[in-house]
Amino acid sequence: MSVITNLTRMWLTRSIKPFQFKNTSEKLLYTDCENLGLYVHIPFCKNICNFCPYCKTVYNEEKCESYIESLLQEIHYVGKQSTEKKEVTSLYFGGGTPALAANRIKDIIKALEKYFIITDGMGIELHPENVTISTLQTLKDSGITKISIGIQSFQTKYQSMLGREAINAVAMAQALAAVPFETVSMDFIFALPLQTYDDLKNDIDTAFANGANHVAIYPFIDFSFTETKVPAMRKNEKQKLLDEITVYCLGKELLRTSIWTFASEKHACYSSMTRDNFLGFGCSATTLLKDQFKINTFSVEEYCKKINAGEIPTSLTLKFSLRQRMIYYLFWTAYSTKVSSNDFKKFFGVSLKKMYGLEFGIAKLLGFFKEENGIYSMTLKGAFYYHYYENFYTFAYIDKMWGLLRKEAFPKEMKL
Repeated sequence: MSVITNLTRMWLTRSIKPFQFKNTSEKLLYTDCENLGLYVHIPFCKNICNFCPYCKTVYNEEKCESYIESLLQEIHYVGKQSTEKKEVTSLYFGGGTPALAANRIKDIIKALEKYFIITDGMGIELHPENVTISTLQTLKDSGITKISIGIQSFQTKYQSMLGREAINAVAMAQALAAVPFETVSMDFIFALPLQTYDDLKNDIDTAFANGANHVAIYPFIDFSFTETKVPAMRKNEKQKLLDEITVYCLGKELLRTSIWTFASEKHACYSSMTRDNFLGFGCSATTLLKDQFKINTFSVEEYCKKINAGEIPTSLTLKFSLRQRMIYYLFWTAYSTKVSSNDFKKFFGVSLKKMYGLEFGIAKLLGFFKEENGIYSMTLKGAFYYHYYENFYTFAYIDKMWGLLRKEAFPKEMKL
C-alpha cells in the first residue's frame, strides 16, 4: 500500500521528497487564514471501544478537570497572538466522549469567544448514552447547535461485534424531541462482516425515524494499533454496498453532503474536516494552516506538562511545499464530492487547470468526475475510488503517524 501512496505523492507533488514532519514549537500564525475553523479534542471515554483509532483514555473526573484547565490555557496562549477577534466558520468538539465534560463546554466556548467570532454553528460528538434531556439541555444552553451521535449500528448483531450496548431508540427520540438542535447527525459503520444492503438501509431509516436529519456512513478501517478482531470486507463487496446505499439515499431525495454523509434538510450539516484551514486545541488535535500542518501530542500527561510549562504542545510539524499543500487541499475538498476551480484559484492564486489539468482530465475520462462551469462533481464510481484510495492513505500515513504518537509523546521526526 505504501508503494501506491508514495508513487501518487511523488507524481502529484512533482517531487521525490517525502512528507517530513519535525518536532518544533513555533507559534500558530493563523491571522491571515480565511475559512478558518476550530476543533477541540476531549479524549475521555467511560469505556474504550476496541475498534476506535482516536486518541482517548478512560474517564476520571479529577483527571478530566485538570485536562480542561490545561486546554483553557492553550486556548488563551494561542488566542492572544492576535490583537483582534478572528472570524471563524465553525467549532467542533470531538473525542473521546466530549459530552462527559458537558458541564465545562460553556467555559471552553467562552474562552474561545474571547478571541474568535464563530459564524456557522458549534457541534459536539455524543455517545448514545449521553442523549438525555439533561445533558442535551446543558449543551444547548452552552451554545451547541449541532450534535453527532455515534450509533455505529442499531442492530444487536453489530453492537455485539463492536462491543457496544443496545440502544433505546424510543428514549433517544423523546430526548431529541424535547431538546431540538439545528443538526442531529447519527454515525454508522459500513463494510462490517456479512453486512448487507438491508442492514444499512434499516439503520438509516431508523435514524431518520428517531430524530436524525443527517447521517454519516463511515467505512470500517482496521487500524494496526487497535485491538479489534473484526475482519475487513472485500473490495468488490464494499463497492457494491456503498453504491447501493448511496442510490437508496439519493432515491429518497436526501442531500449528499460528502462522500459518506446524507441530509434530509438543506441546513443540516456536520463535518469537522471540510474546511480550508483550522486550529486544533487539546491532546492529539491537528492544526492546518496555509503553509503547515501541526499535530499535538497524544499523551494527556505530557500535554498538561507542556501547557503548565507555558509551552505549546505540538508534537510534529510539516512545513508544506506549494504542491504538497495543493494535494492536501484537493484531497479533503474532494471529500465533499465537489472541487471548484474558482475556489482553488482563490486559495492558491493559480488555476487548477494549470496545476492539475492533466490529472482532472484523466479522472473525467475514467468516469470519476463530471464537470460543469468549473465545478468537478464526483460520480458514484469516483466516490468509491476516493474511499478506496483513502484506505491506502489511512494505512500509509495516518496509521503510521498515530501509531508512532501513541508510543512517543514528542518524536524527533517522521517521514511519510
